[in-house]
Amino acid sequence: MNLTTLLLFIPTCFALNMAPGPNNLLSLTNAKRYGVRTACLAGIGRLIAFVGMITLAATGLATLLYTSEKIFLVIKVVGGLYLLWLAYQLWGADTAASDSAETQHMSLFELARQEFLLAAGNPKAILIFTAFLPQFVEPSGNVGLQFLVLGVLFLLLEWVAIAGYAYAGSFLSQWFSRPTMRRLFNRSCATLLASAGVGLLLAKKE
Repeated sequence: MNLTTLLLFIPTCFALNMAPGPNNLLSLTNAKRYGVRTACLAGIGRLIAFVGMITLAATGLATLLYTSEKIFLVIKVVGGLYLLWLAYQLWGADTAASDSAETQHMSLFELARQEFLLAAGNPKAILIFTAFLPQFVEPSGNVGLQFLVLGVLFLLLEWVAIAGYAYAGSFLSQWFSRPTMRRLFNRSCATLLASAGVGLLLAKKE
């Protein structure tokens, strides 16, 4: 792997990290309800899921997962239903409750587990690590080391995305302090999560 490859990988990867997917939307919502610090720490659950996927990609197992019809079906159904469940909870969230009451609603561990399950249940993430990362690996070099470097860079950029969406969510909390506006925000996010869930359920392997 040379410097040119890295200079191409970093901006391309960062664009994927910053895309408004389900996990980034969750960081946005968590920061609005629980604060930036909690949202960032909860994002560790997402990173743990991605570490597992990068490891699978490095060992070649991710290709097997993605090419298996049955495994792909299980992953997309579980991931899609989980997104719909999150959307249902967010849609019916009590917007009249105070922020201090909301912070007691879920523990940091529960938020991190939520991030983990959401990332692990997204088959598109498997496709990213199966088809995207290997494009920047030179077969003639040390494949394991290259995956390690690319994986670390991906995780660092993902952490930046987590923090970015968390700060955006914290900023939005000042604008959506009234129950009516908070309800609008929650239901908008719920609609997007539900749309992503339906998209996963309808997704087909190419």
